[in-house]
Amino acid sequence: MGVRKRLSADKKKEARKDVAFAKLTNVPTSPRKMRLVADMVRGVEVFRALGILKFSNKEAAARLEKLLRSAIANWEAKNDQKAENGMLRISTIYVNCAPMLKRLRPAPQGRGYRIRKRANHVTLVVDTIDNANN
Repeated sequence: MGVRKRLSADKKKEARKDVAFAKLTNVPTSPRKMRLVADMVRGVEVFRALGILKFSNKEAAARLEKLLRSAIANWEAKNDQKAENGMLRISTIYVNCAPMLKRLRPAPQGRGYRIRKRANHVTLVVDTIDNANN
């Protein structure tokens, strides 16, 4: 790694030290299904978001709920204080595509239909409400 790259990598590391986030990688559901659930909780206060995810009937909601609990725990560890109601909110949440598994399904007359098993990566950033408004 060159000096210029190392310096920019160190800058990025320093900027991320005070940001509480959690990542979920290679989730075996399609990104479109996960984005539906992510859109429900984007910008919402964290304990309200936990309630939304708990009572949602989507499969992706259970995975996002666990990820949100992890992000809250990361924030508590970085700030040495307990998260209280009305204190934190989901400042950023985004879903990216993961590598696709490509399979063949037997089809009539010797053909094969391609099956694309999609996966996704989710990144969730939690911040205090007064910092998120600025």
